[in-house]
Amino acid sequence: MTDNNSFSADVRLARKGDTAAFARLYSLVYKDMYHIALYSLRSSHDAADAVSDTVLDAFRSIGNLRDENAFRGWIMKILSAKIKQKQKEYFSNIEELSEDNSPAVSFDCESAELHEAMDKLDSTSRLILSLAVIQGYTSEEIASICSVKASTVRSRLVRIKEKLRLELQ
Repeated sequence: MTDNNSFSADVRLARKGDTAAFARLYSLVYKDMYHIALYSLRSSHDAADAVSDTVLDAFRSIGNLRDENAFRGWIMKILSAKIKQKQKEYFSNIEELSEDNSPAVSFDCESAELHEAMDKLDSTSRLILSLAVIQGYTSEEIASICSVKASTVRSRLVRIKEKLRLELQ
């Protein structure tokens, strides 16, 4: 892991177009980004696409990042938007298939009971849960990424966990 001074220096360099500095920053967050995308989208291909799209957008717009210490939250917010965009594509594709009277689309699941319970959650709930439980983000960080209040994140997490607990009993 890098120290805070080299992190800040890398952000400054990346804002000036230094690809090596941006690559070092990306190396600090890529695993978290992929896990969040995979957990939210439940497709390794779509997760990789969402992360790739996020990295491209982040590299193009890093010059707009004002607070050097906000890099992680900033790139996760971009990822959140990409995940939501992919999920909208899912629903659009499902609607098209149902209009054509085609067979229902099925998603590949690893653990049937858990994934069935997860499928009953809305996309924002899955994102909040993955950020909190899998990646360990605080409610304030999640609130910033999802553009909601921290108190809303905390109350939603309680309801999400309770819903999953009831589903898995």
